[in-house]
Amino acid sequence: MLVVALAVGVSLALGYGAVRWWTARARANAPVAAAPTAPTVPVRKIRARLSYISEDGMRLVPVDREVPYGATPTEQATALVEALLTEAPAPYNSPISVNASVRGVFLTEQGDAFVDLTKEAVTEHTGGSLDELFSVYAIVNTLTGNLPAITRVQILVEGKEVDSLAGHVDLRSPLPASPRWA
Repeated sequence: MLVVALAVGVSLALGYGAVRWWTARARANAPVAAAPTAPTVPVRKIRARLSYISEDGMRLVPVDREVPYGATPTEQATALVEALLTEAPAPYNSPISVNASVRGVFLTEQGDAFVDLTKEAVTEHTGGSLDELFSVYAIVNTLTGNLPAITRVQILVEGKEVDSLAGHVDLRSPLPASPRWA
């Protein structure tokens, strides 16, 4: 009887150990469930008219594009300029280097917008008076055409007033929209 009890006890002990080993092995080989992720919230967008250089390089053309929605005029102005700094849709050309970025946009109660760009807006500018006019008025016309609160725009570089981007267009004061470059 003692032998039977001992045999049963050993069997149970070995069986329990085998079950623990098998369960641990099964858990280790089980597929890992992906961690739950937060649901992505769609970015609200608006339709805006941005100015790009025509395919032949001789004029600015308005192009309707979707841009992120900004809750305030300052946020919307920033989104518009950032959209101009991305690659232009084919067959148009970007008026400003895509390596430039927006450091900030500031609005006054008088309707003036100050757009602060990084140095690449100057250091990577293609040069020439026509290209400089396109760069400046792409920003000016995009902001004044999409945001009625903005009537004039001054471009800054690295937080400072600049005489021009490439030596041809006076940027020392805010500029109104120009239908000539629309």
